[in-house]
Amino acid sequence: MSQADAYRGHPLFARYYARMIPTLDRQLATVRAELLKGARGDVIEIGVGTGSSFPYYPPEVGRVLAVEPEGVLREVAEEAAGRSPVPIEVVPGTAARLPAVDASFDTAVTSLVLCSVPDQDAALAEILRVLRPGGELRFFEHVRAGTRGRGRVQDVLDATVWPRLMGGCRTGHDTVAAVRRAGFDLERLDRLGRADTGMPFPPSPQVLGIARRPA
Repeated sequence: MSQADAYRGHPLFARYYARMIPTLDRQLATVRAELLKGARGDVIEIGVGTGSSFPYYPPEVGRVLAVEPEGVLREVAEEAAGRSPVPIEVVPGTAARLPAVDASFDTAVTSLVLCSVPDQDAALAEILRVLRPGGELRFFEHVRAGTRGRGRVQDVLDATVWPRLMGGCRTGHDTVAAVRRAGFDLERLDRLGRADTGMPFPPSPQVLGIARRPA
């Protein structure tokens, strides 16, 4: 399977996700607001799903290019974009091949997305490409557990049923290390758990972070 085919998505999971998103939105409202607080300029958000983040964009944001590979979710996101306080254009695209020219955005946003891309390094390199020097990557992602026992459980689930059931998601990624490896400077990292997001193990723990493309 080519990388392009790998990014085509999971239509059955997309339909399920669109139905469960109202519950998830209630759980994650505070986190999404914190993720986007202080965002500015031209923004690209990768894997927007149903557009759950759109209401939380502050007025300092000039425009948002919202990238979503799944047609089912993209239709819902387009409706949400019409209710947003800032201009949002919803477009098809993948994390490995963003529909944007080099150095064209001030801010990039990912929210529970980097767990499901086939190649985190390729996705983060692409995000780095489209950010202007000094631009921010704001990310909310679930990550590998800090204990050996829980990490092993995540490994077993990731190798068996979890990606099949959850749209390609893998819970055991060391996403923070991948962000650093891509060349970003990490400026903020908050570690979150079930008490913060309502999400149980294995997609808990999570991190909320800001990293910057070096100027």
